[in-house]
Amino acid sequence: MRILIVNPNTTVSMTEKAAAAARGAAGHGTEITAATSKGGPASIEGHYDGAIAVPGLLMEIRDGQAAGADAAIIACFDDTGLEAARTLAAIPVLGLCQSAVMTAALLAERFTVVTTLERSRVLIENLVRRYGAGERAKVRAADVPVLELEHKASAALFKLKRQIELALDQDGAEAIVLGCAGMADLAQSLQREYGVPVIDGVSAAVKQAEALVAQGLKTSKRGSYASPLAKPYSGAMSAFTPILA
Repeated sequence: MRILIVNPNTTVSMTEKAAAAARGAAGHGTEITAATSKGGPASIEGHYDGAIAVPGLLMEIRDGQAAGADAAIIACFDDTGLEAARTLAAIPVLGLCQSAVMTAALLAERFTVVTTLERSRVLIENLVRRYGAGERAKVRAADVPVLELEHKASAALFKLKRQIELALDQDGAEAIVLGCAGMADLAQSLQREYGVPVIDGVSAAVKQAEALVAQGLKTSKRGSYASPLAKPYSGAMSAFTPILA
């Protein structure tokens, strides 16, 4: 099977990091391909960045499906454009937050998501509640801009570890969820260091995508995720005009 990893921001090094994590988790016979959005923000930190990133994300998912992908994963913990992507695509589309929260719920009664900035914390809290884990999970922000995760000399890792330690000490966390695709390369080392499950959303999404494809399951096209109705789209959005199946 072929699983497409789409980075909805334009930072190629983050795409490569997510793709490496995906390949590390993928089973024998799963091919991982990766795409970086060709237009939008360099990182996604909050609602505005996320909105601007959606058109580029949708274009990559549309093209990846046409090229033969069996499933797609949006490599942003904000689950940027997830609902629109599921409406557009016939193949399963997974988000990192939903996949990670579902995985954590199988492993621990209480867990904490550690994300980057405060503006992302509130957004992710809303997602966690939507995914049914609001009473089991807390969300902490490490005060780390996403792009700092790309620089080994920054204080990002120190700040991240501090919030993990507070989560274990104050939240009663039994597992940790890393709340950013840019943290995907840290999960294994942090799990060894702290002795609790540390869930990376990329790896979680890959295993769930494999399971869906293996069962022959696809996103329902009845109701919420029904294909868009054919109608004119104007201006810069004309390339996204829905057409009749």
